[in-house]
Amino acid sequence: MSPIITALLVAGNLGLIFLLMTAPLGLRTVRRSRVVAMDRQRLWQALWPLGSDAGWSGEILSAQPLDERGTARIMLSWEGRDGQPIERRSRFEDVVEGSRFSMRVIEDTALDASFWKDFYETTELVPEGAGTRVTLSQTDRYRGVAFLVFRYFAMRRELGKLQHWAKTGQYRKGGWFEHPLSQVGFAVLSAFILWPFFGLNLGGLALAAILTSVVALHELGHMAAFRLTGHRKARMIFIPLLGGIAIGGRPYDSRFEVAFVALMGAGFSAFLVPLLIAASGLASGEGHRLAAAFLATLAGFAALFNIANLVPVWKFDGGQVLRQICPGPIALALASFSLLSALLAIGWLAGFSQSFLLVAGAVFAILSLLTMGSGVKPRHELKPIRTFDRFAMAGALLAVFAIHGYGLLWASAKLL
Repeated sequence: MSPIITALLVAGNLGLIFLLMTAPLGLRTVRRSRVVAMDRQRLWQALWPLGSDAGWSGEILSAQPLDERGTARIMLSWEGRDGQPIERRSRFEDVVEGSRFSMRVIEDTALDASFWKDFYETTELVPEGAGTRVTLSQTDRYRGVAFLVFRYFAMRRELGKLQHWAKTGQYRKGGWFEHPLSQVGFAVLSAFILWPFFGLNLGGLALAAILTSVVALHELGHMAAFRLTGHRKARMIFIPLLGGIAIGGRPYDSRFEVAFVALMGAGFSAFLVPLLIAASGLASGEGHRLAAAFLATLAGFAALFNIANLVPVWKFDGGQVLRQICPGPIALALASFSLLSALLAIGWLAGFSQSFLLVAGAVFAILSLLTMGSGVKPRHELKPIRTFDRFAMAGALLAVFAIHGYGLLWASAKLL
């Protein structure tokens, strides 16, 4: 890729990350409305958390009032870090029987109370024709549009499932977005978006497809780690251009779990890179030049993508691992500087220009600043990591880094 195209791609990604994760939006209200073919009183019993049909979606397991001021304890089907249902304490305001209510979350067993400080939810039911117009609104303070968009589509989905339940009496689980076929479609779309950056020819399409496959393998490693650490389910969400996200079935329980899941993205591919190198050498020895070049390209892309994810940026895998295993800010700073220096040195040995590496270092620093503090604080501190696990994860990080570093140097020598 030319320097201008590379700069545009990097600038576009930085701008998109800022918009999605850190742009200060202030207090915003998301509102969705739909006419549901059901009597208002019956819908009230479904949407009012203390109603007789409040468990229509399976989200609310039980609810009971705690006092006369509108406070209630609600048990949710979502798993907490201990595998048990999340318990939430909420306060209801402006309640008009059969018509409307508002709710604030005081606290729950998963997230810190500061997460709910500005959250305010309202449900309104108004008769319209033969049905009832249901209006849902949520107000909160947002940094970045990602969570705002997520809530918009979550409310849209809830109303769609409510309408289906009203018609059939059955709750329909899942949705089109997380369906495997939809994710395959997003992966294909991601490859086509990347295609112009590699050249609008068959070779460029092949490179875009290889990079997309590398992203999928990386996220597959995270998913495997989630399952190994006790998550009952894990899934992958493809985000065109930005890559993918692996999501577990519950919050993290310990610092070791955070470090292990973060490292397994690159760790899984670290098992594949030596096999690809060996396969490329075998194909070359047998005279299959195209196959050897394809395997070498796949190994090089896997090594480059995964070693780039190990940079000590706040939200990247390397930053996640270092924050869990380093005992203090000084050790974290030294480890981050050493890891970034090693990455830039490997890039220089692989043939990248000094100006490109300086720009890359600046981009990593900007990314760290953009994503710093963007995580959600849990209700209770994560379980501390043991000394043995700390050194084991440090050794694993060095091993994974070394494998991908060698893979990058080997691929650059073969292909460039």
